[in-house]
Amino acid sequence: MAIESTNPTTGEKIASYEETSPEELRAILERADEAFREWRRVSFEDRASLMRRAAAVLRERSKRYAILMAEEMGKPLPQGRAEVEKCAWVCEYYAENANAFLAPEEIPTDASRSFVAFQPLGVVLAVMPWNFPLWQVFRFAAPGLMAGNAGLLKHSSNVMGCALAIESVFHDAGFPEDLFRTLVIGSSRVGEVISAPQVRAVTLTGSGPAGQAVAAAAGAALKKTVLELGGSDPYVILEDADLDAAADTCVASRLINSGQSCIAAKRFIVVEPVRREFEALYVEKMRARTMGDPMVEGVDVGPQARWDLRDELHQQVVRSIERGARLLLGGEVQAGPGAFYPPTVLADVEPGMPAYDEEMFGPVAAIIAAEDEADAVRIANDSAFGLGAAVFTRDAARGERIAAEELEAGACFVNSFVKSDPRLPFGGIKDSGYGRELAAFGIREFVNIKTVWVA
Repeated sequence: MAIESTNPTTGEKIASYEETSPEELRAILERADEAFREWRRVSFEDRASLMRRAAAVLRERSKRYAILMAEEMGKPLPQGRAEVEKCAWVCEYYAENANAFLAPEEIPTDASRSFVAFQPLGVVLAVMPWNFPLWQVFRFAAPGLMAGNAGLLKHSSNVMGCALAIESVFHDAGFPEDLFRTLVIGSSRVGEVISAPQVRAVTLTGSGPAGQAVAAAAGAALKKTVLELGGSDPYVILEDADLDAAADTCVASRLINSGQSCIAAKRFIVVEPVRREFEALYVEKMRARTMGDPMVEGVDVGPQARWDLRDELHQQVVRSIERGARLLLGGEVQAGPGAFYPPTVLADVEPGMPAYDEEMFGPVAAIIAAEDEADAVRIANDSAFGLGAAVFTRDAARGERIAAEELEAGACFVNSFVKSDPRLPFGGIKDSGYGRELAAFGIREFVNIKTVWVA
């Protein structure tokens, strides 16, 4: 069976890939385990040298990979180049810091010496989504390989070209050939890989249902998981916020990756005294963004990654309007071959509407009125998700208090949009998943935290 990818801008088929056969899969698993057993004994210095080379390969191919992302999932070219650069950054970050993050920690006890050692687990399977086809993988692979693990990638079927390109980065940088491999398989075969004895752990970025399925399979096999799932990030705009700056930031966050980001702003909770003014500013700035061919420089919003996703998003908008939401901008499917959906703004959003209750994975903003700060925090936390959140206020101490103590999310930002950074832990709570990626916390997710006690 072949896996095909289609250009969401033109509707044209890009490529067809033959699935990895059961026999090939068994051989890949065995060789990955063998590669791990040698790699775990390679020094941090030598691992770091190869990881820095991977960063260099990424930068050398930045233009090529940006074009590939635009072709496979519609990412505008400047955003694609920025994604490649971020991948190079995370490679360099762990090349520099992995040794310190995993250095033994001395613990005073009644032993002559006692300490905690951090040792790699083995082969880790990564099940990754299409929306950031390089970054999602490198933020797992860079710490994972630096920790001494091997990696297997099951990527989304519509970005298989990106998946194979990632494999080539590590191979061309000089990593052992079997240490990182891409599996050309569909979702129905993920359970087969999880159950393989060579696989020791699984990390997934994706939807809630996908996370549940992977967690169930991994749980049955008693294997560690880290899940980064969906989000419906609330942005709280208080009465003392700089509304023009807040609107700029909120629009930028809502339209990241054409709105297809787990940590994109989705619910804008505005206190009543400034709601009308914020609505007007927000609509004005959303209307100014350019939608079009992602291969054209200057385009802000490309197509949605697939037509079924575009149509599902539109139905969420339609149902929200039917239940009382007020359409301020967009909301109509554009005629033509591409999977485009225009920047859309809904106001008067309330519980019971998809725009309030569900993740809107596209360029659709939901503006929700709040009476005051306490009500805004209540609404922000009134969600099954808990990935990111932000608050806007001129009072930095007030914003810090709300972010640190009140908002229920894995990452809370003040006067800025939520973003991932190699130096900071990333992950969610509630239906947004568990575990952490990035920083020291991320590299320690897939190691054996071992107690050593010497009499």
